[in-house]
Amino acid sequence: MQYADITGWGKCAPPAILTNDDLSTFLDTDDEWIVSRTGMKERRISHVPVSDLAYVACAQALAAAGKSANEVELIIFGSCSFDQIVPSAASRVQQLLGADNAACMDLNTACTSGMYALSVATAMIRTGSVNNALVIGAEVISALMDWSNRDVAILFGDGAAAFFREASDEKSGVVAESLGCFGKNRDILDVAGWGAKYANQGVKLGETKWNFNGQEIFKRAVVGMSRACDNVLEKEGMTKEEIDLIVPHQANLRIIDALAKRMGASEEKVYINIHRYGNMSAATAPLALVEALEEGRVAPGANLMMPAFGGGLTWSAHLLRWGSRIKPLGTSAVDLPPCDKTGLQLVQEIISARQAAQA
Repeated sequence: MQYADITGWGKCAPPAILTNDDLSTFLDTDDEWIVSRTGMKERRISHVPVSDLAYVACAQALAAAGKSANEVELIIFGSCSFDQIVPSAASRVQQLLGADNAACMDLNTACTSGMYALSVATAMIRTGSVNNALVIGAEVISALMDWSNRDVAILFGDGAAAFFREASDEKSGVVAESLGCFGKNRDILDVAGWGAKYANQGVKLGETKWNFNGQEIFKRAVVGMSRACDNVLEKEGMTKEEIDLIVPHQANLRIIDALAKRMGASEEKVYINIHRYGNMSAATAPLALVEALEEGRVAPGANLMMPAFGGGLTWSAHLLRWGSRIKPLGTSAVDLPPCDKTGLQLVQEIISARQAAQA
């Protein structure tokens, strides 16, 4: 059987940081309140569109794999905050990279988009449709956030991660997966004003209203991710004890703790970076895996479990067996343009622009 190994990886975290103390300057909250309920201390705010973040992450992934852009056969961009719907954001990344031989597609399953993109790439490589793929999970949620709504404004940040996948005879990459959706509960995480059905309805683009039922989302997130993890272990004939590291979607520390308890996993077996980035939606789990690699938490041949959930309500789990290489073959000089503003200043600009549009 042919597999789809991960041979390159990269990330892009925008430099501007928005702290909990920053949020308390315009929301009724404080650092202790946010940390105790979410585990989050800061998040990143982007000064560039999401495709620019993805470009940096992809350039790093290619360098890590020792590949050139013209070798890429497929680019799959997982996100729900694309620069524009037509043409695709993936085609913009192709243009920036100079990956002229790559097919391009966008994919949106909200916070699980990066992981679902991983599934699509796995299937296409395994069936021989392509020999390799760049897989992206990236978001600029800040541009579409309702910054007056404390329930959601404290949770989300911006970022990107990317993986280079290529065909391999070695059993590596995604070896089992489980995907699903609680469609009957889709309305408990709903963003009004974000989509074509609001066109010509007097709603300005970027003028969103978030319906976010935190308690109900918590329950279904834990159930969905636990079910998915059990499914993939059964498919692969493995036990929970054989998992070396869990790299979950970082939506809320309480959700991560509840999932870890169900998995019988010790603190050392769960990778957490939620305190640094908050929830980056589609970028969250992919970027966490990149950082786990950078920090030496992933060994050759390691069994990794990556559960995630998102709007829809989509849920998933991917069982990865890491290949033989854990160090990048090269580095990339591609970087974001300089940013001379703080995260708070960037958010204040978004708020001011929205207020001006509503006037």
